[in-house]
Amino acid sequence: MSKQIPQDELNKKFSYRFKQWMQGDVDQYVGLVEMHKQDEVGVTKREASKHKKEQDKLFAEIYDTENNKVYKNFLLFYKVAAVICCVALIVMLLVTVSYLPPVGDPANPAHNEVVEKYIEDGMQDTGAVNIVTGMILDYRAFDTFGESNVLFMAVIGVLMLLQRDHKNASAVEDKEMAEDEVFDSQDSKTILRLGAKCLAPIVILYGIYVVLNGHLSPGGGFSGGSIIGAGLILYSAANGHKKMQTFFTIKTLTKISVACLLTYCGCKSYSFFTGANHVGWEIPKGTPGNILSSGFILPLNICVGLVVACTMYGFYALFTKGEI
Repeated sequence: MSKQIPQDELNKKFSYRFKQWMQGDVDQYVGLVEMHKQDEVGVTKREASKHKKEQDKLFAEIYDTENNKVYKNFLLFYKVAAVICCVALIVMLLVTVSYLPPVGDPANPAHNEVVEKYIEDGMQDTGAVNIVTGMILDYRAFDTFGESNVLFMAVIGVLMLLQRDHKNASAVEDKEMAEDEVFDSQDSKTILRLGAKCLAPIVILYGIYVVLNGHLSPGGGFSGGSIIGAGLILYSAANGHKKMQTFFTIKTLTKISVACLLTYCGCKSYSFFTGANHVGWEIPKGTPGNILSSGFILPLNICVGLVVACTMYGFYALFTKGEI
């Protein structure tokens, strides 16, 4: 039988503190970055009235376009400068367009060996029928990995700024949130509820199809994830934030995003260290109609799609309700 570790020793372990932070149980910065309320400066009514009169007089002198020549000349200069800048920008763009090569010319710089490489050897190198998916998830997979990390860091940054702190919330804020919940429950959204009840599952199912079939046809993780995120937003808007929280919370978003990013990193690290085309393992070629083809492309599409869907709904929930 294992011996129970005391709480004081447990709190010193990095793994335990990291797990608490991941689950949102503990804020590591509580007591370190809080803003303290400043002391109010006592101002008499006479001083406040005198200050207001001086301010009104100053504004009247500044914005008096008839007598204030400096302000009048500035407005004239601003209008002339704006017109000159716009005309100069238009001329620069027109001159630049005039130097562009004609469309369809075989001697264009765009028609080079890079494009030929993607088109001619794309399926052989990546195993994906969809050339675009093979390019973004194989040839430039680490760039796509960076974009997925940017999405996750963006939603975490918004979470740090906008998430409501229930422990330090004032009574007024709690009252406002309670009133919003009552209004949401009493608000008659019959058309929206019935429409979302029918459309949300179809939208999410179509998004899953776009993700899973992205290596065989137009689509992929970014487009399919956006569709799934839109379906989650539609469901939340129709059924309320509380019902959405029964299966999707901040812990759900964190666990899904971290798991997808780690899976993506592991797959492409294996590809990188085994020479891109995998030593001892030939990449299965993409076969139209066979979803389980194309090697790592399918799991990478799923990872990207889940990260995009979580990011979209995370932004919506934080900006509308202040929590996920």
